[in-house]
Amino acid sequence: MKVAELRVLEEDELKGRMRTARRELYELRFKHAVGQLENSSQIAKVRHDIARIMTVLSERELGIEVVTEAPEQVPAAETMTRKKKKAREPEFVDEETETEAEPAVEAEPAAEVEAPKAKRGRKSAKEEKS
Repeated sequence: MKVAELRVLEEDELKGRMRTARRELYELRFKHAVGQLENSSQIAKVRHDIARIMTVLSERELGIEVVTEAPEQVPAAETMTRKKKKAREPEFVDEETETEAEPAVEAEPAAEVEAPKAKRGRKSAKEEKS
């Protein structure tokens, strides 16, 4: 069931389809609980159908008109000039790239390497005996 098909229907027909979809969802849930449902994806499909019906009903309630036609396309010449302008002018300046040119201070060599700390867990059998 597609939204375009639902938008053509009258409000009475939509409410009837809503009732049947909810009844079908109830039956599918019951079958699932009992273990008789072979294809569990049917539940999701019915839920989506219910959501579509509710969307169309709420659009009508609120007086929202949905535009089904695509907007006019911008001529190709205008889009090319916009892309070129964006390529020339950077949107932001990265401060890190400017400071990377400066020589970095050398870190002191690590002459002393500390041994890793022992883990605080249970002692092994060898440690307990000693």
